[in-house]
Amino acid sequence: MNKLSEKQRFIKALKREKLVGRVPHFELVFYLTMESIGKVHPLHRSYYQWNQMSDVEKTAQIKDVAECYTEIARKYHHSAIFVHANPGDFENTVRLLREIREQTGNEYFLMMHGDPTFPIPDGDNMMEFSCMLFDEKSKAKEMAQKRVEDSIRWAENMAKQPDLLDGFALCSDYCFNTNPFFSPSMFEEFISPYLLRIISEYRSMGFYSIKHSDGNIVPIVDQILECKPDALHSLDPQGGVDLGYMKKHYGSKVAMIGNVNCGLLQTGTTEQCVEDIRRSLREGMDGYGYIFSTSNCVYKGMPLERYELMNSIWQQEGIYPDEKT
Repeated sequence: MNKLSEKQRFIKALKREKLVGRVPHFELVFYLTMESIGKVHPLHRSYYQWNQMSDVEKTAQIKDVAECYTEIARKYHHSAIFVHANPGDFENTVRLLREIREQTGNEYFLMMHGDPTFPIPDGDNMMEFSCMLFDEKSKAKEMAQKRVEDSIRWAENMAKQPDLLDGFALCSDYCFNTNPFFSPSMFEEFISPYLLRIISEYRSMGFYSIKHSDGNIVPIVDQILECKPDALHSLDPQGGVDLGYMKKHYGSKVAMIGNVNCGLLQTGTTEQCVEDIRRSLREGMDGYGYIFSTSNCVYKGMPLERYELMNSIWQQEGIYPDEKT
């Protein structure tokens, strides 16, 4: 039997199919590239002279960015790579994805951000946005529809580039740790129709959809699942999301990604981290359909040794047995 690629293993997990060997693992973002491999993370690189560069210089930059992604994936045995296009225009995004494929073949599942639905607004426009939802509903819905249409056009163009992109991480955050920003009725009016549309369109083009939101998604999780994403990320324990509960009640409908407590990884004791890592593996792996990761990402400020502890435990203990042996 041919060995499955990391991409194939990732897709089997998204489909909630039986796996043998290590549970797939990735991180939505791995910001500690400088600490780990001595490279600035691609999202933090400044290309203010990009338009003055020769094509040779641009090609070298794109190659270096691709190497940053692939080195991290190989070092930590990730199954997928979340690609931040930088610069983010379509042409250079395609060049970057193609360079990653040239460096890795078809080994990894490649995804990008692709969520046009409204997230929690930032503090600068929260009041204005909130008033619009109540006083100018038609305007809000027109904006929501335009955002979806723009994303569809972008994805349609990407779909014409064969074997580059496998899916989208829909990264609009909807929730605080206590509750969603949008009440269930507001979510039904301003989010659900557009989330359903974009996921349906992505699926029709052959792309997978991973819906991300931090915080307490429980009051709106049924609405999210009615939109039929392939997976939920990040299952935030700091928002009260219980992985065992989610697997029991929703594991037959959607794959689960995440739940290792980022707060503990940053500030907890080693013993607390080890216990939480093992809990996540135990609860998530039950019944398949699980991809191991933190409950957010590997962000600046998290000690690299804590992530590497997590990664080491996963490699040793996050293994599905072969029932034939």
